[in-house]
Amino acid sequence: MSIYDFKMKTAKGDELDLAEYKGKVLLIVNTATGCGFTPQYEGLENLYKKYKEQGLEILDFPCNQFGNQAPGTEEEIVSFCQARYGVSFRQFAKIEVNGKNEAPLYTYLKSQKGGFMGKKIKWNFTKFLVNRNGEVVARFAPTVKPEAIDAKIAALL
Repeated sequence: MSIYDFKMKTAKGDELDLAEYKGKVLLIVNTATGCGFTPQYEGLENLYKKYKEQGLEILDFPCNQFGNQAPGTEEEIVSFCQARYGVSFRQFAKIEVNGKNEAPLYTYLKSQKGGFMGKKIKWNFTKFLVNRNGEVVARFAPTVKPEAIDAKIAALL
């Protein structure tokens, strides 16, 4: 089992095989548009612009499980993120990251890097860093700003 064994639905409703990202460094983030951490979209976009030519991809998975902070449709979420933060990285369909309906991708990510709350995702903007071989190498709490991950991303590129 690896990160490349999963297929996820994009914000446009298409199924995307994550094997498409083989050889890339990935930052996978569960997001919300109405959260105190929402301004992190700006930092994520800055990282993406800085490193996309070197092989960074950011995978944005909106999640409405924490305080109903991502209530919109996929179209509304994408529109908000593009208008407010200039987001140009790939956005996916809303998912659940904890519980009986959690996306299998998140079951896998949590099995690789548990975190300080065990395997549970604490809140929006939890980040997983994946190296070019598809290995989950780090997990960052929602309070860790994207710019604080810059050096770790650069080292993997």
